[in-house]
Amino acid sequence: MERRIMGNTGMKVSILGFGGAEIGFEGASLEDVEALLHEALDLGLNVIDTAGCYANSEELLGRAVGSRRRDFYLFTKCGHGDDYTMPAWTGPEIAASIERSLKRLKTDYIDLIQLHTCSKKILEQGEAIEVLKKAKEAGKTRFIGYSGDGEDALYAIRTGEFDVLQTSVNIADQECVELTLPEAVERGMGVIAKRPLANVAWQHKDSPGSLYQEPYWKRLQTLRYNFLEGSVAEGVAMALKFTLSVPGVHTAIVGTKKPGRWRENADMLNTGLISTDQYERIRNVWNKYAANKEWLGQS
Repeated sequence: MERRIMGNTGMKVSILGFGGAEIGFEGASLEDVEALLHEALDLGLNVIDTAGCYANSEELLGRAVGSRRRDFYLFTKCGHGDDYTMPAWTGPEIAASIERSLKRLKTDYIDLIQLHTCSKKILEQGEAIEVLKKAKEAGKTRFIGYSGDGEDALYAIRTGEFDVLQTSVNIADQECVELTLPEAVERGMGVIAKRPLANVAWQHKDSPGSLYQEPYWKRLQTLRYNFLEGSVAEGVAMALKFTLSVPGVHTAIVGTKKPGRWRENADMLNTGLISTDQYERIRNVWNKYAANKEWLGQS
């Protein structure tokens, strides 16, 4: 598994990471999470990303791989209660969230704590950032980051306070390629690509009708990439390779609750990423159709 140095953090991360949303929201069993992640860690995974609001994801991870804490970099996010719809941006709320995450994850430090899709307005107030900086000074986290998109993410980058940016990067979501990634790279930030498979929205013949997949499904009806006309696996391979070919991206986090699925995705990368010509063709299609659309980054 290829690894890249994540900006100024110095962390040498596997290009394919693991996202912990699905195991929480889709009710994965502890046994399946153990099987999935122990196999992945043995194969070279060393990035696990989650959040306090992903149902019981943190607890599952703490129980499943807490004993292998030194084998991977552990990332989480704060700024919400146990429910993603419950914002919690005051200093005391964020501090409590960090303590809760440490307990759930069965660790005394986290490699990266990220503010989770908070607005520019919240960032401007400064309190949320200061709490993360204090957590870093106290050794509760090694680095701090911002997870989000669009103008909010651009403001976060320009504060100069964050070590890492996590943002949506995929074949149906390329706003960041010009808006935020160049500045993040210039500042030496690490970059985590979320939603790297565009939620595999193209697998649905008809509208999926879910808030998670619908926006990307609609975009892909317009973009109509020819590589999505084959099998779902072929589309997944090309989509993942595109995301990892975007300049500045260090790792892409893919979520699943199915044992063996991370390995299948990793196997797709063994043949390398896409060519410069393939990358430019995808970018050209995006630029042709996105200019007249309100296709903002999906948080």
